[in-house]
Amino acid sequence: MLVAERHKKIITIVDEKGSIRVSELSQIFNVTEETIRRDLEKLETEGKLQRSHGGAVSVKQEGQVELPYFEREIRNVKEKMAVAEEAIHHVAINDRIILDASTTAWYMAKRLPDIPLTVITNSMKVIMELSTREKVTVISSGGTLMSRSLSFVGPLAMETIEPYHVNKAFISCQGIHNERGISDSNEMQSFVKKKMIEIADEVYLLADYTKFGVQALSRIAPLETIHYMITDSKTDQAYIRSLQELNIEVICL
Repeated sequence: MLVAERHKKIITIVDEKGSIRVSELSQIFNVTEETIRRDLEKLETEGKLQRSHGGAVSVKQEGQVELPYFEREIRNVKEKMAVAEEAIHHVAINDRIILDASTTAWYMAKRLPDIPLTVITNSMKVIMELSTREKVTVISSGGTLMSRSLSFVGPLAMETIEPYHVNKAFISCQGIHNERGISDSNEMQSFVKKKMIEIADEVYLLADYTKFGVQALSRIAPLETIHYMITDSKTDQAYIRSLQELNIEVICL
């Protein structure tokens, strides 16, 4: 098979599946994983797909639909882990915090130390991760389970969150736009995140560079509701300045 033909088929497969691992492509085309990595690097430079940790994801789906957890797990892993690691430094003993169902929040939960904390979340992944921490009190929102994101949403989730008050909310999103504010690809998720913002004294927005300039389907809140923005070094300086003009403290790693 010619290289050009393999590239064309790789694009088709990635767009159809949404995401795929290097090992799978290696088996499909009977070539080495190193060859596939070179293919993905070239296709990414051409804007045909986006490389991720251990695979590739389709650029056509970005911000349009809520992707399955597996697909979100392999997107921009290095940047998300760096953002999550920084977020942990803003958690203090006896804090009451709330974590959304984003993969970045899950990475944060994985690294949280076993200290006296109260954590409210609508994420099954976060709940399971913190279940082994003896000193951490975990409160689940309950609600309707969304299998694609392994999270709880709906009226019950929001009603459960409503009575609580937390020091800090750590949330992510699918889009950050100067005029549109922060948004998500799923309206049920955006409703829950809006409620999380409302019950928090301080709101930390956790987002890598790919989220900026994007307008996802459902608006969560205006940028003015955010107090701290934690992002990676690839984020355009123009976006950072626009956030700082709104008195948002930007922590760029």
